[in-house]
Amino acid sequence: MDRRVLIIILLVVVGGGFLIWGINSSKEDLEQVYQDQSTTELSQDDVDVSVSSEIEDISQFDTLIEEGAEGTFEEGLLFAEQLTKNNKLIEAKEVYKRLVRNFSSHPDLGDLEQKLWDINMKVMFSPIQTDDSVIYEVKEGDSLYLIAKNFNTTVGFLKRSNGLSSDLIRIGQRLKIVTSISAIIVDKSLNILTLKMNDEIVKVYPCSTGEFNSTPTGDFKIINKLPNPTWYKAGAIVPPDSDENILGSRWMGFELSGYGIHGTTKPGSIGQQVTAGCIRLYNEDVEELYDVTPTGTKVTIIE
Repeated sequence: MDRRVLIIILLVVVGGGFLIWGINSSKEDLEQVYQDQSTTELSQDDVDVSVSSEIEDISQFDTLIEEGAEGTFEEGLLFAEQLTKNNKLIEAKEVYKRLVRNFSSHPDLGDLEQKLWDINMKVMFSPIQTDDSVIYEVKEGDSLYLIAKNFNTTVGFLKRSNGLSSDLIRIGQRLKIVTSISAIIVDKSLNILTLKMNDEIVKVYPCSTGEFNSTPTGDFKIINKLPNPTWYKAGAIVPPDSDENILGSRWMGFELSGYGIHGTTKPGSIGQQVTAGCIRLYNEDVEELYDVTPTGTKVTIIE
């Protein structure tokens, strides 16, 4: 064999060997890196980062409050969040109520109240039966309108509480009906609207009131309600879908002509005294309030 050919063959064999070694080494290195990453991910997944409260029931929490035990607030908050996560909303509500009542000077009071209000609305707008609700079986001739009228509630409330997407109901269907008497208090100095049910605060909403203290004070009643109202302003009719319609998505009028509670197309104004005398809410808030409060609901406006 020619010497030059032999040298070329040897070079190819040796070079190929180095190439194969290099490929195998790279593959092994990659496999090791993958194994290291998998081990890291596995170890992270195996770590139980969830923290559960040591409180087992509300009576135990009450005992901790009475004893003034250290860490009671933190344990109670953890317990409430745990109950909420497990969809035990009635129990969670009771724990939040105790936290708000017993730790009124805590810096997180505002967050606590908001969580309590959120729980209140979740319970009301769910099929969960409570002390202030009844279960009604639909009879022949019934409609949501008639049932709402008979129980002094609203069709919107019935639909929210029973997860109904339409007005259709069937004979024998069981509906939850909240029987609480609603009331509204508006505080002009704080620009807040408080919804009460059977004298219990259910939720507090930020609102706008009248410029130059023009919102009247006293006791009023809601006598008419309109979804997507048309605004009849001086010299013009502004349709519901207009950006200039300051009434927003809902209107709840008082017996005092021209005054009421409504939504807004100017959400940035909420919390200020800027209206012509009405109470203005965020649209999502007024829609919620609209469904909860029937006509006849008492509205008290204070300075």
